[in-house]
Amino acid sequence: MSILRCFLIYSLILLTSNAHADGVPDDCRQLILAIAPDWNSMRGKLELFERQPGGSWAAVTPSFPVLFGKNGVAWGAGLAGQNESGLRKKERDGRAPAGVFQIGEVFGYDPNLPAEGDYPYHRVTEADVWSDDPRSPNYNRHIVIDPNNPPDNYTHEKMRSGDFAYRWLIEIRHNSDPPVPGAGSAIFFHIRRGVNRPTTGCTTMAEPDLVRIITWLRAPRHPCYALLPAAEYDKKWQAWNLPSPGKATPINKPEAAR
Repeated sequence: MSILRCFLIYSLILLTSNAHADGVPDDCRQLILAIAPDWNSMRGKLELFERQPGGSWAAVTPSFPVLFGKNGVAWGAGLAGQNESGLRKKERDGRAPAGVFQIGEVFGYDPNLPAEGDYPYHRVTEADVWSDDPRSPNYNRHIVIDPNNPPDNYTHEKMRSGDFAYRWLIEIRHNSDPPVPGAGSAIFFHIRRGVNRPTTGCTTMAEPDLVRIITWLRAPRHPCYALLPAAEYDKKWQAWNLPSPGKATPINKPEAAR
């Protein structure tokens, strides 16, 4: 392959990857949208949206309640949010990351995804952990260890601890490309532990709502997640390629993946 052709291909990839570089990418056709009343809110609402290429966002579910960090939310690092001034997400700050993020894998205890699920899935064992140690080269990464001989001076989130709340995990790709030590790790959607039990940084909900998301996700549609306080949403929805406030056209059920 000629140098010129390599340069042209690289330029095309770079141009494509920068489409809506600070917001929802053009190839994202499934959007999980959560709104918090303000920066210190531990509660909010979540809704699912879809669109056709070049089309407008349409709601596919009614909104339902979710819980954020016990201290609210703070700007995270993903497809948008990392360039904003103000409160920043940090390790163990009790805040969920705000911004726009890619959706990673689904993890769970069960042998397979729920019925109708069709998305990259990893069944976890006692060897699966997520590093939350800023000193580790594997910080904010899923790794497999020997549970009977874990590394020295190593802290981690066990992904199969017997906790019912972790039966299903959807990875929210905050601080992932690449991870910045101390900027926050192990951010997921998972089952809430109670209607008044916020998290240390994840977004949680009732199990049926989480399963609904899992069975709706389709990798070819490049799903994304946006979380914003209401005042920030009003400022940024248009620049970040998000649904118009209150103007999405509802449809009865998620459209079949294409």
